[in-house]
Amino acid sequence: MKEKYGIIEIGSNNTKTHIYENNKVIYENNTTIEFKKNYKKKIATSDLNKLYEVIEKAIQYTKNIYVYGCSIFRTLSNQELENINSELFSKYKYKIELVSQADEAYYTALGCYSEINYKKNICIFIGGGGSIELIFVNDKKVIDKKYYNFGVVDITNKFDSLKKDVPTITFEEVYNYVDGLIDDIDIEADILILAGGDHLYWYNNAQYELLDNTLYSIENQKYMITRDMSDKYDRDALITSLNKIRQNSDNPKWFDGSRAMKVITNLISHKVNAKYIIPTKINMEDGLKNKLNN
Repeated sequence: MKEKYGIIEIGSNNTKTHIYENNKVIYENNTTIEFKKNYKKKIATSDLNKLYEVIEKAIQYTKNIYVYGCSIFRTLSNQELENINSELFSKYKYKIELVSQADEAYYTALGCYSEINYKKNICIFIGGGGSIELIFVNDKKVIDKKYYNFGVVDITNKFDSLKKDVPTITFEEVYNYVDGLIDDIDIEADILILAGGDHLYWYNNAQYELLDNTLYSIENQKYMITRDMSDKYDRDALITSLNKIRQNSDNPKWFDGSRAMKVITNLISHKVNAKYIIPTKINMEDGLKNKLNN
């Protein structure tokens, strides 16, 4: 597919847009729309209106757009999804295509490992508002998968003070709670790749130092940190001012779930005994574009 096209991925907490032309991104956007948090027996009308704004921005570039629903949208009744799609089609001639948890993990992981030449185990962490997936890869072959039906929204709902400037909850309390949701992992990985969201957005706005990725050379995986650095940064996230970090960003609401994500990824890094953590902004679109181009 050489012409201009767009992919919109609707998650529980963030909606991501990528517009491609000749297989290169010419526009990207990450909008916080809290579909899961605001769900009260049905998707909130105000959240659908925010989705329409995202679509209207995208169609300024192209009308050739594919819309995919993940996480919370997988739990909707057939009737509710049909009603949403009916309104969406009447407005824009689009319908939401549901993506299973397995397919979401597959496409996101593919966007991470398809170009990596690395002979040891890699764990790809795919984190979202309502689910988490771990894909283990060795030499471009998937060797194990683990799926969890909770995400940053669930943890932030449990510990609401994580959204405050300085939380009243400690890192250890959140860590131990999340540890209880995840069994022991019987496979190790040298590298933990963080995907499924813009993990670089956290480090850049928090102004934490990143190292150049010396393990392999890929454009969308330029940086890394050691696990010791991760331990320091992730614990610091729960004692430093979140408001100061928000001030550096163009999407302050995004940071509501950021601390929960840091605790989850830190826990996973220890469970798989990762030596290095590679933060990326790789999403499902990075794998889906390969499908659309075939």
